Amino acid sequence: MGVDPEHASVTERKRSQRPQRTHREVADELRARIRSGVLRPGQRMPTQAQLAHEFGVERGAVRQALRILQSEHLLTNVSKGSPATVAPDPVRALTGPSAPPLPTTVALAPRIGSAFAAEHVEIDAVCLTAVSLTLAIGEPLRRIHAGQLKPAKVDVRVLVPSRTIDLAFPVPVGGRHGDGDPIHERWLAMRNAQLQVLQHNLLALRGSHGIDVHVSFRALPFTPPVKLYLLNGAEALFAYYTLSRREEEIGHEHLVMYDAQGIRQMLFAFSQGAGLRDTTFVEQSHLWFNALWETISSELKLTS
Repeated sequence: MGVDPEHASVTERKRSQRPQRTHREVADELRARIRSGVLRPGQRMPTQAQLAHEFGVERGAVRQALRILQSEHLLTNVSKGSPATVAPDPVRALTGPSAPPLPTTVALAPRIGSAFAAEHVEIDAVCLTAVSLTLAIGEPLRRIHAGQLKPAKVDVRVLVPSRTIDLAFPVPVGGRHGDGDPIHERWLAMRNAQLQVLQHNLLALRGSHGIDVHVSFRALPFTPPVKLYLLNGAEALFAYYTLSRREEEIGHEHLVMYDAQGIRQMLFAFSQGAGLRDTTFVEQSHLWFNALWETISSELKLTS
């Protein structure tokens, strides 16, 4: 049966009005499906034509996305002729020593999950709001409640900027003017909410599973230009906060600001025992964190 030309033209107009996804956005979505198990190890992927139709992109963009995932060892048999296949061990590809830098939302969760397999879990973090950390801890908490993980002790320490400082970012273009700045107030509300959720979810493990949990927060007198996660004394995960100018509605105001979206920043992994450079970076990162924790940081109260 033919397609009514008028209907077809309406459909094409709707498609053309939607922003075209990039090949990296397609790769991010497929990577997330592999990581979450929606696409299982050894499973054949949809055809390139099916993926192009699903994402509303050209086949060339799909091929670029698949090649990215092949370079990350998440896919095999990527070619024009037949559908690719999910790698036999994609988790290792995401967390192993040779894993490439990936966005924080992709890279952090599996590494946090691996850290929770230890008897004593130790996580130290320097960040702007703890959004990424709170999201990443969700999966190991689910596995604990499902009876798949049972650490004996969990220690979490987080350094975030103090509420009393003039943040370097997020900040209005032109600078902050006086108290009550809506961008600063929104950052503070987000910081407090994420830390409260993180603290509540972790401390709940004491009563529900008898796990010895300690969660501590301290405030920095500066805005960290990087984010850092230290896992079980063996790994250091590092990302730059890369600033960009963007516009957003906050309340009833249209505001232009300089900000960094931390969940999208590329995360670089360094591991103890993966060579002198990696080992030294992990050791120096711990020294840096402990120095900040014990010297210029201050008590943090989760109040506005």
